[in-house]
Amino acid sequence: MTLTHAQVQAQLTGPGQLFEMEEIGDTGVRTWKHAPAHFRALLEMSRFHGEKVFLVYEDEHITFEDHFRRAATLANRLVDEYGVRKGDRVAVAMRNYPEWVISFSAALAAGAVAVPLNAWWTESELAYGVRDSGAKVLIADGERAERLASTGVPMIVTRGAATGGARAFDEVLGEVTADVTLPGVELSPDDPATIFYTSGTTGNPKGALGSHRNIGQSPMTVAYGLMRSVALAGKDPAAAAGTRRITLLTVPLFHVTGCFSAMTTTMFSGGGLVLMYKWDAGQALRLIERERVSAMIGVPTNAWQLMSHPDFGKHDLSSLSTLGYGGAPAPPKLLERITTNLPDRAPSNGYGMTETSALAIGNGGADYHAKPDSIGLPSPVVDVRVVDPMGAQLAPGEVGELCIRGPNVILGYWNKPEATAETFVDGWVHTGDLARIDEDGFVYIVDRAKDMVIRGGENVYCAEVEAALFEHPAVDDVAVIGVPHDELGEEVGAVVRLAPGASATAEELREFLAGRLAKFKIPAHVWFREGELPRNPGGKVLKTHLRREVLGAGRS
Repeated sequence: MTLTHAQVQAQLTGPGQLFEMEEIGDTGVRTWKHAPAHFRALLEMSRFHGEKVFLVYEDEHITFEDHFRRAATLANRLVDEYGVRKGDRVAVAMRNYPEWVISFSAALAAGAVAVPLNAWWTESELAYGVRDSGAKVLIADGERAERLASTGVPMIVTRGAATGGARAFDEVLGEVTADVTLPGVELSPDDPATIFYTSGTTGNPKGALGSHRNIGQSPMTVAYGLMRSVALAGKDPAAAAGTRRITLLTVPLFHVTGCFSAMTTTMFSGGGLVLMYKWDAGQALRLIERERVSAMIGVPTNAWQLMSHPDFGKHDLSSLSTLGYGGAPAPPKLLERITTNLPDRAPSNGYGMTETSALAIGNGGADYHAKPDSIGLPSPVVDVRVVDPMGAQLAPGEVGELCIRGPNVILGYWNKPEATAETFVDGWVHTGDLARIDEDGFVYIVDRAKDMVIRGGENVYCAEVEAALFEHPAVDDVAVIGVPHDELGEEVGAVVRLAPGASATAEELREFLAGRLAKFKIPAHVWFREGELPRNPGGKVLKTHLRREVLGAGRS
């Protein structure tokens, strides 16, 4: 018998069930009743998975017990040797190494606020993150340590030379014993836990301040989405829950997708997490075969490139049952390609943002095939609505700004009360995305209200790139737009008007930006325009008109 969504939800969330819900006071916000109250509880729970392999990196395999001991040891070192106290910030800046997970866990176990910094940032961007967060300690890999040396903050360095007063990660860790315990810190669900930086519409990013409740709720939300798809397919969720999930992580841990949808979810479920030095489709194919990977989490680009690789048919991918992606628009042909190249797999699409601690709305299984242009249904603990410019709720089918409420919504922006008040209103986060909700409750993203390009899952705000280009003496006017791309979703494009008598090439502009912006923000396409950029009476560039005009032209 085929169950309806309402029947599945009633079955999974009933009294005494894993996904039972309860309300926070009289706020109207529902939570997963049995979720870990804070990260320390999640970390201690993970120890019960014992000698199961938690983290895989190249030839390194770290069990849950190994991870707990190392994280607990480092937490004590942070408290005893660096004076870290509850609420202090500890920044982590590195690639997806096992030490990233250990450092993140240690910082939170010590009661500190973990601050994952974007490893792709330039020296000035990294320095801003350190200054803005007020980090007391930095834990970085060798590459990032060189860029962070000028900050003057005490630094712990892994997989690289510790110079200039910094200490090596292994030296700080020292002896790791079986009887190690966590530092004595009392935590509550509402305590600050993380600061993830999200691109701002000006040059500086905003620090999204998340709570311990946000962390505890996120793996439950991901797990519910998986169990909902299983139940809707007429299968037994209990049997599926007993299957160990080995996940290949293709996106950075410093993004909420990598951290919450993959890492903390794996910690909660007792699965395995396979890390990569950097995304490489050929290496991904080898890892799926070698580690018997059952799920891949990333952005649509990753799935597209995996199937496009010349070695795609040369590896045993029979273990891979799930392809999950989000963070960027999924190309229309992607579902068709997965169905053709990886039949009987379970692709899923999801919607979330830094401000919602990753996943809030998901579309998987039969729902995804039936409504591939939808981002799906909200989690049972998440409320969604679309509103007009005055904040009034709109009827089904009408287009407005998507707003989200739930236990996954963060506390606000770090030290930015005005931005917090603008974005978070009466418990609802205003996403800046234009959407509609159909009669069945499925959500569809129509457009982005914010002027932003999403390149392979990375947010690039046009105003930031425009501001950097305006610094070039030859640039008189500029507009940055998104250029459709089959694999990346979008690339960054710039329409430039040069100052009278000035000259510059596309390559010269890219070289100029290299020291000012992270590589993924630098325009892949540049068009030069002699006349004025089209603007409305208020002076705003008409980018829709501009896109139609230039996308038919040649790209530089």
